[in-house]
Amino acid sequence: MAVSELIRKKVGGLPHKPGIYLMRDRFGTVIYVGKARDLRKRVSQYFHPSRKLGWDLKFRALVDAIHDFDYHTVRSEPEALLLEGKLIKEFHPRYNVSFRDDKQFLLLKVNLNDPIPRFTLTRLKQDDGARYFGPFPNSSALRNTLALVRRQFHLRGCRPLTPAERDYRHCLYGHLKYCTAPCIGNVTREAYLQQVAAACDFLEGQCEEMQEQLQAEMKKAAAALEFERAAELRDLLEDLKRTTRKVNRFDRVPYSLPRAIDPAKDLEELGRVLALPAGPQRIEGFDISNISGTFKVASLVSFRNGRPDRANYRRFKIKTVEGQDDFASMAEVIRRRYSRLLKEQTAAHPPPAPAVPEAAAAPGTVPSGRRRESPGMPDLILIDGGKGQLSAACAELAKLGLEHIPVIGLAKEFEEIYRPGYSDPLRLSHASGALKLLQRVRDESHRLANTYNAELRLRKISESILDDFPNIGQKRKAALLKKFGSVQRMRLATVEQLAEVSGFGGKSAVELKAFLEAHGGFDSTVPRPEQRPEQGSGAVV
Repeated sequence: MAVSELIRKKVGGLPHKPGIYLMRDRFGTVIYVGKARDLRKRVSQYFHPSRKLGWDLKFRALVDAIHDFDYHTVRSEPEALLLEGKLIKEFHPRYNVSFRDDKQFLLLKVNLNDPIPRFTLTRLKQDDGARYFGPFPNSSALRNTLALVRRQFHLRGCRPLTPAERDYRHCLYGHLKYCTAPCIGNVTREAYLQQVAAACDFLEGQCEEMQEQLQAEMKKAAAALEFERAAELRDLLEDLKRTTRKVNRFDRVPYSLPRAIDPAKDLEELGRVLALPAGPQRIEGFDISNISGTFKVASLVSFRNGRPDRANYRRFKIKTVEGQDDFASMAEVIRRRYSRLLKEQTAAHPPPAPAVPEAAAAPGTVPSGRRRESPGMPDLILIDGGKGQLSAACAELAKLGLEHIPVIGLAKEFEEIYRPGYSDPLRLSHASGALKLLQRVRDESHRLANTYNAELRLRKISESILDDFPNIGQKRKAALLKKFGSVQRMRLATVEQLAEVSGFGGKSAVELKAFLEAHGGFDSTVPRPEQRPEQGSGAVV
């Protein structure tokens, strides 16, 4: 089937629903991601003959490069916008301009552990015990709704973490009676928390009463010929509907979107190129990541039938290698991975009992046959690297008696494939589906290793001064952070408030208060030189 016939058939089968579409070139690379209120109408516009005669050279180049496309339907246009941004950051298509930076959609955050909680806007969701709402595709609608929420539920909009009487003196929210001013004791903290809880219920979608009220006010203003006021209420009602409309969050690319044009064909070609008995149904890829010999980690990704098998991804901390030695690090992770698989295989299929004469055998027993191969062993191992990494991996596999498992290395510079027993690397065409499959495995292992390395560095940077408090332990530290959210808020707490935390009596609370005051000059987000790098167990996560 010609490409034009394939596209024409797929366009004819598109639904009249909102969603996103991914345009691919002849190599299967995503070159453009778009959203549509009506997928059939939007995608068909790309292939109208009149559009190719237009003056937009970029559009003509895009249409000429389209070899195939994929699509994914969603429930609403805001969901399509969220998914479009997610996919553009995932694939970085060369014909997209918007959403290619690291900017995220806005979230609404409130921390109920704050002395006087407030709603703030943020773009990064953290594990700090706060409640988050969103993400919201329309930032202006969110800001207008937040202003409405603050007025309706009499919430503060000032910036200080713990506002005091001097902040109230020049507080516009307090003087306009928008805020109930808990900072000067107009209401108790418990009463203010009830206002915040009502606002949270409102943001979760319980806003029918508010919408009916705004609609009634809009009609009343229109009847009184106050058209400007009616227009303001109309826009505010629309912003409210946009903000509180239920949308799905997309934490990862939907599985319905294929990553390759034809994974089965790529596997068949890979088996033929590497002279394997058949296409490798299960591939395991390894990569090493470190920064100047620190935070040494390794990644293992698994591909089944040409697609990522995320349930079998693993992450390792390198334990036995000193300094920066990628070869030794690769040897360690190969040894740990497959020695563990061999132990699991032995546990699942123990060796047969010693042979006994047939007459002496227990009634009903059947002579044991040959040991079965472990179903956990891969059909192909891919090492990210050249001859050095490949040799280290092969040596460890030979020690384990697994030299029969095919293993190759893929070097980044020229995308060369190194094989044991061959002095010259194998070079495939960049249009080869087999090479593209290997690149996907290699790139995924590289992504996982770098992500884990960055996670460990961030964890080191965010170490708390609580680690220096004697005999605190992980449970008591977690209880403190769960209640107060940060060391800064602990410093502001009284001894009685610290004593409310599980595991802290009166004496411990007094000692902790004194410790926090004595260490008030330290910033909990900056590592101190006396802290040693994290010594992890290295267990497979």
